[in-house]
Amino acid sequence: MTSKSLKLILGLFFGIFFILEGNAQSAIQYDMVLQGGRVIDPETKLDAIRSVGIQNGRIAMISSEALLGKEIINVSGMVVAPGFIDLHVHGVSNLEQEYQLHDGVTTALELEWGIEHTGAWYASRQGKALIHYGASVNWPYERLRATGRYQEGVEELLNMIRANERGIASFIHVAAPSFTEDLTPEEMSQTLTHIKSSLEEGGIGIGVPIGYLPGTKPAEMYSVFEMAGQMDALVFTHNRQPNILATQEVIANAIVTGAPLHIVHINSMSLGQIDFALNMVSAAAQKGFDITTELYPYTAASTGLMMAMFDEGWQQRLGIDYGDLQLVATGERLTEETFARNRRTNQVVIMHMMQAEWIARGIAAPGVIIGSDGMQYSKLAHPRTAGTFSRILGKYVRENRVLDLNTAIEKMTLLPAKRLEGIAPMMRFKGRIQVGADADITVFDPNNIIDRATFEGGLEFSEGIEYVLVNGTFVLKNGKTVPNVFPGQGVYGKFKK
Repeated sequence: MTSKSLKLILGLFFGIFFILEGNAQSAIQYDMVLQGGRVIDPETKLDAIRSVGIQNGRIAMISSEALLGKEIINVSGMVVAPGFIDLHVHGVSNLEQEYQLHDGVTTALELEWGIEHTGAWYASRQGKALIHYGASVNWPYERLRATGRYQEGVEELLNMIRANERGIASFIHVAAPSFTEDLTPEEMSQTLTHIKSSLEEGGIGIGVPIGYLPGTKPAEMYSVFEMAGQMDALVFTHNRQPNILATQEVIANAIVTGAPLHIVHINSMSLGQIDFALNMVSAAAQKGFDITTELYPYTAASTGLMMAMFDEGWQQRLGIDYGDLQLVATGERLTEETFARNRRTNQVVIMHMMQAEWIARGIAAPGVIIGSDGMQYSKLAHPRTAGTFSRILGKYVRENRVLDLNTAIEKMTLLPAKRLEGIAPMMRFKGRIQVGADADITVFDPNNIIDRATFEGGLEFSEGIEYVLVNGTFVLKNGKTVPNVFPGQGVYGKFKK
């Protein structure tokens, strides 16, 4: 047999094989098919018209041909993207999750502050969540309950927090004075033991919001980083102050101890020096250190008036004045008189303190993740609570062209998934449109997507998100919440026992 004849026979064989294989694939009936959308996978760089077959909660097929399904949704003209992953939320109930899913989010994690009673909290959400949930270990809580002279009041404090529904602000208001004190060696050891125990209950790394407790001694903070380095446990930090020295502090701690580090909302932590801060993070990463950061696409921050950042001299430190503070409860701008009155009850305010060009430069910077810092529900809560991801796609991609669509999707899906893979292994299957990946999928109209929440009008669902699937189950369909489905699952850290 000649070489030419052999090639011809092999060609015919493989041609028949692929025809039969294609026919076999086309005969499969998937649980769900998203037909004919623009499929974007940020890892493989796929950007093409494809049909996506979903089976048993996972992506089973991506094809240029039409697929059979028990339910077929025509998504032509829309973008089929991985579900958005938010590393930074504070609202963790279904009330906030509904706003999040209307913003295309399929995984929303409380990693800056964390959750007390980690294991019990995870158990309380099981089978009840609209989208995936998870949290870091709450360092302030673990530290407080390790401090013998305060131990009797810890649970009473937590009950107070739950009763007035102010969460973080109430904790800080009551507990902050104790954080200026030195821990005994035994208390420091017990704090680290408590952190380790909560990691073993599933916590995703360690939440270190030192910015709310800036009186914490540097040596104590270093000990937490040291433990994180020894365990390879990711630290999520709100820096001590909104300045470059505080950024240098956490980067130095991470480099010396080997702790993986994620700096939250670097826009509000660096203000006009955002380029300097981003350059430091980038330089550290290029030198092989496991350091990342995030930001949200708004020019205002939000917190309680009793926080340390409003101690004397705050106007000079933040570059703002009373009229730049907006009361969440009423929407009014403050004066010196109303500032003092509302500070006594630790009211939450929106702080108009950043410039648009700082935010745009941060969004465009390579490797910077998008995270919302979404607040607990209030009608006039910061609009990032409801609109962060749609704002990126509508304002910064379509309108202002600060970055392209594929890069934006990468910053909202693949980059956060990869940031967590080392601490939460199940994230390897999220943030991607690939065969074998979890069917956490967001489908949106790139021509219409935009945020609708505003500082003046309050929270509103975003526009242009048409379908959201979590584990292959619709939680949003034709732009409307699907009632009585709760497919969200807990995302656990690697230390869970």
